[in-house]
Amino acid sequence: MIKELYGKKLGMTQIFTEEGDLVGVTILEIEPACVLEKVTYPTKEKVRIGCFKVPEKKVKKIKKPQQGYFKKLGTSFYRLLREVDFDPNAEIAPLQEIGIDIFQESEIVDVQGKMKGRGFQGGVRRHGWRGQPRTHGHTMHRRLGSAGANTFPGRIIKGLKMPGHMGDVYRTVRKVEIVKVDTENNLLFIKGAVPGSIGGVVSVRKR
Repeated sequence: MIKELYGKKLGMTQIFTEEGDLVGVTILEIEPACVLEKVTYPTKEKVRIGCFKVPEKKVKKIKKPQQGYFKKLGTSFYRLLREVDFDPNAEIAPLQEIGIDIFQESEIVDVQGKMKGRGFQGGVRRHGWRGQPRTHGHTMHRRLGSAGANTFPGRIIKGLKMPGHMGDVYRTVRKVEIVKVDTENNLLFIKGAVPGSIGGVVSVRKR
């Protein structure tokens, strides 16, 4: 069986567990993925899957080389193609659809998503700096302050934390718990927060 599926982030809510505890969860909608073919590399084997089936009226938006690829396989059109790891002992048939039933409640997984882009930010927000004193006469409350070196080496040291672009990068949250699996509606309830904006694509990977 494959070890990773891709879905869409719907947002956050709260649910009660069987013990009566209130838990904040992130809801992910994971449509069934289609196994397209096995891909062999010199040192490993992977499975190429198609995610997010494209409706008939939007097929014309897919690039023609991809349309030819799907027609060659004789399958539906998919918006996202990914290569994922799989269990070598499991039997995986071409054009087989795999859904969220590969996950179980209380299972620990890794979730990856793309953070929201926050543009150019200062060091206080970007790196969590405490800031300068806020007393009378002080004029550098949230500014960088001294960043250079002495006569030697006389330059900015590489890796120095400074203001700059924040967000819009992929981040992985490791060892998060699956609180609930709704196979009827293809919904996955993940404990806590997940990177990304509402509607963004996230991946759920078995450990």
